[in-house]
Amino acid sequence: MSEWDKKREIMHRYDVTAHIYDMRYAEEQKVKFQAAFKNLKAERLGLVLDVGCGTGLLFDHVVDKAETIVGVDLSKKTALKAKEHAKRFLNTHLILADADKLPFPDNFFNYIFAFTLLQNMPNPHVTLKEIVRVAKLKAVVVVTGLKNVFSRESFEELLRNAGLKIAALESENLKCHVAVCTKTVN
Repeated sequence: MSEWDKKREIMHRYDVTAHIYDMRYAEEQKVKFQAAFKNLKAERLGLVLDVGCGTGLLFDHVVDKAETIVGVDLSKKTALKAKEHAKRFLNTHLILADADKLPFPDNFFNYIFAFTLLQNMPNPHVTLKEIVRVAKLKAVVVVTGLKNVFSRESFEELLRNAGLKIAALESENLKCHVAVCTKTVN
């Protein structure tokens, strides 16, 4: 299967399930957010990117600390749900885009979140390199990886190879690894 075929398949799956995504996954996502935020000590987040934002569940957790939040998703229907969710926030914007070809300049974001993204991508290394490209030097990058797709060791290696330094990694009692990292290369 080509990379685009895999993306199209994932896009279709999220388009079909967008109307029930929050009902099915909100609690699971909340657990991931809590694992990440217990390792983030920032009062202000600056410019935030939520890659693979889905229906915008993360927005509620960062809106008060962020200067601006940009959500990116490839699924039109989940992005429309996120847009609906974000209507009550003045500092939140949505873009329909591919995580492997982010429409932003290099070294742009202070904080980047990629929850439940990497296991859906045809080449997670390419996706992470693109995330690192748009992160400012020393930006915080929070990434998750499903345990049934990534062993802890392979997940750590993937992060390091992308130019990320792992500050904290939570896995215990979770379905995924939750890594809080900093960008170490420019």
